[in-house]
Amino acid sequence: MTTPFPIQEVAAELAEQRRLWRDSHQRSQEPGGREFPSRDALAQTLGLLKGVLFPMRLGPHDLLQESEDFYVAHALDAALHRLQTQIALELRYTQRSPAGTDEQAQALTRHFALALPGIRRLLDSDVQAAYEGDPAARTVDEVLLCYPGVLALIHHRIAHQLYVLQLPLLARIVAELAHSETGIDIHPGAQISEGFFIDHGTGVVVGETAVIGRKVRIYQAVTLGAKRFVQTAQGHLQKGQPRHPIVEDGVVIYAGATILGRVTLGAGAVIGGNVWLTQSVAAGAHVTQASLQAAAALRRSNEPALPAEEAAL
Repeated sequence: MTTPFPIQEVAAELAEQRRLWRDSHQRSQEPGGREFPSRDALAQTLGLLKGVLFPMRLGPHDLLQESEDFYVAHALDAALHRLQTQIALELRYTQRSPAGTDEQAQALTRHFALALPGIRRLLDSDVQAAYEGDPAARTVDEVLLCYPGVLALIHHRIAHQLYVLQLPLLARIVAELAHSETGIDIHPGAQISEGFFIDHGTGVVVGETAVIGRKVRIYQAVTLGAKRFVQTAQGHLQKGQPRHPIVEDGVVIYAGATILGRVTLGAGAVIGGNVWLTQSVAAGAHVTQASLQAAAALRRSNEPALPAEEAAL
């Protein structure tokens, strides 16, 4: 059967393009088989892990409470075996060799498993913070089942543990799965303490080196970003430098606020909507657009007057 499309021609050109890319990255001699972790496989693993963490809410719809412990053990075993396979793929990708990766993957998977009770404790505090912080929330079950901020934090707590285990590719995929679904972009490297509440959530961005304290609340379209990027002498970006804000305990950041650079928002500070900040804020301060404009006007009034000829320029 013939096809009206230039299949062979396009396939050959694509093969040539792959060859050129692999040659340019010195990757032509890699062993066969899949090179990278699978986004689809990780999504399935995450589905199992959500059921392990919250079996009666995020597990199978027909799960009975008397079968809860059996289900958790079975699902956990399946999830960890799948995760181990993906970890081994990342290790082979980064180390460019399969030697010893299966043993390393098994050890890392064990470390991840032992962290799950702690992840559940953190998520319980996040759910409680959302329930207490939103007058529209009727129950904690509603929060867990419906709030995009909680879904993003489930992914982040898991992704951050993978990041800590030095599996950045797996961690980033887990984070991006939540980003795609919720519009909330939290880098897996961000350090977030207990009781974090993201209300509404769409458009929230939290950078890799951000540090967030206990019982912090932020609203939609908040950015905790970098002000500038340090470059090497060769003009390349330096990776991993602290460049995002530190948010201390009890801070509230309202919708649309943008905080850039390695600045500190002191404990209990309140940052108003649509505020643009590139400097630290004292503990307990209330920062609004009006207060920033007033401070800027005061600075201008205290500046010496320019000579007439210079002012005219």
